[in-house]
Amino acid sequence: MDIDEKDVDILKTIADNETRSPDHISEVTEIPLSTVNYRLKLLREAGIIRNDHYDIDLEALGFEITFIIQIIAEYDEDYHQSLGERLADIDGITHVYFTAGDTDFFVIAQLTDPDMVEDLISELEAVDGVQRTISTYTISTLRDGHEPLQQISRETMLERLVD
Repeated sequence: MDIDEKDVDILKTIADNETRSPDHISEVTEIPLSTVNYRLKLLREAGIIRNDHYDIDLEALGFEITFIIQIIAEYDEDYHQSLGERLADIDGITHVYFTAGDTDFFVIAQLTDPDMVEDLISELEAVDGVQRTISTYTISTLRDGHEPLQQISRETMLERLVD
């Protein structure tokens, strides 16, 4: 799908205003509602918009501990895929990143209390292929990009995506 300025404006409005309402998007962008609905349909079909979800504040729900874990793995054929899938299946882990460099994976977990932290560390140590872990407890969250386009300017999107 070729992205144009209207698509960028719609996507930025969704991200910046944290809205899923076509009426609100139309109001903010001054793009006719029928056009907004049509563009949203095309963006969904292209896989750019994945779903109509509601974001949940995990901290407000009780998952107040954000834990960042570096995983050093034992090298094996396709270990990044198989180990990555095993890591992703562990309760509390919300993000798994396969990386280049000294660390093989970065894992982010949202946890409720020190007992859950201990359980997570024990479970990670038991995973076949995990050589060792380096864990970091976050003191505070300065930015949580649950809407990734909030961190990308409209100008950058137009420059990089629109022909």
